[in-house]
Amino acid sequence: MFHLIFGIPWLVVAVRFIQPLPWVWPLKLALALLLLAASQYHLFSRLSSGSVFSPEFPRPLIICFNLLFGFMLLLAVFQIALDVVSLVLMLFKAHFPLVPAGVRYGMAAFALALSAFAVSQAIRVPPLKDIEIAVPGLDPAFDGYQIVQLTDLHISRLFPASWTRAVVEKTNALNADLIVITGDLIDGKVEARSSDIAPLAELKARDGVYTIPGNHEYFFGYEEWMAYYQGLNMTTLANSNAVIERGNARLVIAGVTDLSSTRTAFPAHDTAAALRGAPVGAPVILLDHQPGQAAANAALGVAVQLSGHTHGGMVVGLDRVVARPNNGFVSGFYDVGGMKLYVNNGTALWPGFALRLGIPSELTRITLRSR
Repeated sequence: MFHLIFGIPWLVVAVRFIQPLPWVWPLKLALALLLLAASQYHLFSRLSSGSVFSPEFPRPLIICFNLLFGFMLLLAVFQIALDVVSLVLMLFKAHFPLVPAGVRYGMAAFALALSAFAVSQAIRVPPLKDIEIAVPGLDPAFDGYQIVQLTDLHISRLFPASWTRAVVEKTNALNADLIVITGDLIDGKVEARSSDIAPLAELKARDGVYTIPGNHEYFFGYEEWMAYYQGLNMTTLANSNAVIERGNARLVIAGVTDLSSTRTAFPAHDTAAALRGAPVGAPVILLDHQPGQAAANAALGVAVQLSGHTHGGMVVGLDRVVARPNNGFVSGFYDVGGMKLYVNNGTALWPGFALRLGIPSELTRITLRSR
């Protein structure tokens, strides 16, 4: 499906940008074929690994694919904008204006530079983002309690062991009380990703490391990954909870399986089950990969929901598109029925669309406040 969809912007570029260039036809053909290959990135990914979600190419080649893919998409957008302006000018000039070659070259240079910047922002080790959340009913013993949220790591050939190790070192340096990972840790099967994900075993926090599955875990062997995470010194919360204590004060960390589990034979997303047995009156922080169920979770008495999945929309403008399947929740804070929802932009993102423009990745330190 992806290769058909992304053939459309390639066609726009080939017909409206490349064809009018004052070049000899072999050069035009070479550029058109190069961008055609970029438009079929997801098809090549599926051929390399059997899945569009896990390209098994060398990292430099994945970066080049994303660079050219972003260049093609941006150039298509710019070309459409240029054609719209030309149509407006035609109303006054009575003919379609001739676009100088210099305008096309400038447009292409800007699209390439913007794509290179977008890829660099997507693949970096994210900067620290500090936020505070006032939690209703939080005992003063937990005032100042610090949680590091990682999400959408998508550990893969694009985000390999060296990148994972750098994220772990940056996270451990924060000396947090708790580390949570809200799904989509990997892209690939256990045998392909074991060395890349191994550095996560070094994550350290006073009250441990908790994780939940995202939708991508179901693409690559859910049961195998859930067992493997346990071996990395992480506790998986799959419709279950854990209680953190400070003297007589208690804080509940609950986690659910992903919404996509309903299309599998594995345990369905069940917030009620995740809250079962939790101490009465203790505030609940719920880890839910997708933010769309926030209203239902709030109705069950959850105080704070931490989510990811959306990658913040990745590119300004696309966030509105991403909002539709996520009930309007894309990035940052929302108040949902008295519950605080935080949607994290993601520590990384899917290697099939490694572009960020105006929507930065984040390594998030959350400080809880009792007031």
